[in-house]
Amino acid sequence: MATVDLVASTVLAKASTLLNDTARTVYTYTAVLPYLQIALQELQEHFELNNIPATQLSSALINIPAGITEIVYNGIGVPTLPDNMIEPQQLWEREEGIDPYVPMGRRDYIPHNFEGTLTGKFSFYTWENNIIKFLPANRDNDIKIDYIKDLFTPLVDETSLINCINAATFLEYRTAALCAEFIERNLASAGSLNNYAVLALDRATGIGVKGKQTILTRRRPFRAGFKKRGFMT
Repeated sequence: MATVDLVASTVLAKASTLLNDTARTVYTYTAVLPYLQIALQELQEHFELNNIPATQLSSALINIPAGITEIVYNGIGVPTLPDNMIEPQQLWEREEGIDPYVPMGRRDYIPHNFEGTLTGKFSFYTWENNIIKFLPANRDNDIKIDYIKDLFTPLVDETSLINCINAATFLEYRTAALCAEFIERNLASAGSLNNYAVLALDRATGIGVKGKQTILTRRRPFRAGFKKRGFMT
């Protein structure tokens, strides 16, 4: 999915227009921005659930000195996880500077039968409390992480950038729907706007998965998380 600089004000203005307030007399940037933030959160979760390529990223090389047993966020003096990582998908390891990388196995718990035995590789890892953990190795190793990333940065105001243009139409309709429901208390208008948002999301998702058509997967529907008309269970 292509990423470009979509300015929040563009989405906010179109959402206001959908609510018959092109002049933004009622639906000002300040009033609408919190609902755009909610729509962005929904979009992020939907993309994550459906493994949309825009959320996929591989880390740079992470060097793990001998004896180290974890990678953490904001580490000081220890290996650090990517700041935008939400969930690891696959870890790869190699001896420091020596190819090839080989996959590591993910476990709910580190196998206890390996405890107390130092080897040259990690083999297994766990994802516990936002920390990647593994048994210590007796040599320095390199790790790379394939992971799900946080797609959007927090919106501060109407000048903030949204780096996902293919979902602009969904954001406009969904933001307007939220405003119609929670500001105007107009459920009929909210329902109609939500229906358009669903169609727009289907198109955005289709663009994201088009290049993965040879991979057999079953996508989880966006509607599953909603009980309102247009976002039915």
